[in-house]
Amino acid sequence: MEKKKFLATVNFLVEDDMVWLAKKTRKIGVGLLNGYGGKFKPVEDKDLIACSVREVRQECKVDISQAVFKKVAIINFHNIDENKNRSLWEVHYYIVKNFTGTPKENRKDGGMVEPNMYNKNNLPLGRMMLADRKFFPSLMQDKKIIGEYFYGRNQETFTKKGWYKIVDSLPD
Repeated sequence: MEKKKFLATVNFLVEDDMVWLAKKTRKIGVGLLNGYGGKFKPVEDKDLIACSVREVRQECKVDISQAVFKKVAIINFHNIDENKNRSLWEVHYYIVKNFTGTPKENRKDGGMVEPNMYNKNNLPLGRMMLADRKFFPSLMQDKKIIGEYFYGRNQETFTKKGWYKIVDSLPD
């Protein structure tokens, strides 16, 4: 069976040495901390930044349309859902600075709850997805990375060893 392929973004709202993270309420990583983002919708989004703006506004009511975006990673995730369907997600990660507003809890529309700021040097890695625990500290140190991870059912385990590496630059 051929894997479905998707494109998505994750955005980390950063202020000085602090990063906003919130608890996911649905789909991949329910109950775990993450940045804000989601699936690219070609009909609605002209590019990945537009996707980021739409998803952040939907998930935490913050407008990042005039913010400063820095792409810090592209990670491919091979996933298996509860029905054993396979998918490949190419996720583009951004550090977002100089945004307007404070993230708010949003329990509907795929929103996220319990938004909090965490020090980039003391991250709650044990409360994040398995792959994020490996590469997230590098992102918070302004490193650019590429990688690939292979998740088992519901992203609770790995099916084989994943990897990431630090690179000098990333494609747009």
